[in-house]
Amino acid sequence: MIIAALVFAALAALVHVYIFVLESLRWTEPATRRIFGLRSAEEAELTRSLAFNQGFYNLFLALATAIGIVLVATGSLTIGATLVIVGTGSMLAAALVLVLSSPKLARSAAIQGTFPLIAVVLTALALI
Repeated sequence: MIIAALVFAALAALVHVYIFVLESLRWTEPATRRIFGLRSAEEAELTRSLAFNQGFYNLFLALATAIGIVLVATGSLTIGATLVIVGTGSMLAAALVLVLSSPKLARSAAIQGTFPLIAVVLTALALI
C-alpha cells in the first residue's frame, strides 16, 4: 500500500510543479491566461507578482512531498511519511479552499486535489 501511496504522492507533486510553471514562469502567456480565466494581458500583468509567489508555494509543497517520497523509499518511514502527509495534506487543503472560495473553479480544485487526497488516504492506511 505504501508504494501506491508514494505513486499518488509523486503524481500530486508533478501536478504542483506544473502549477508552479504556469503561475511563476508562464503567467502572462495567452494559454496560461485561458487556463486561469484571466480576461486580458493587463489583468495578468497586474496579478503577476501574486501568481509568482503562489507558484512558489506550490513548488515548495511538491519539494516537501518529493523529499518525503525519497526518505520513505530509503527506509526513513516516519520522517518520510510525515513529509508526504504534510505536503499532500496541504495540497488537499488548498484545493478545498479553492473550491469553497470559488465554486466555479471546482474543476481546477478537483485537478489540484484528487491525487493528494488519494495519497493522504493511502499513506494513512499504510501506516495503520
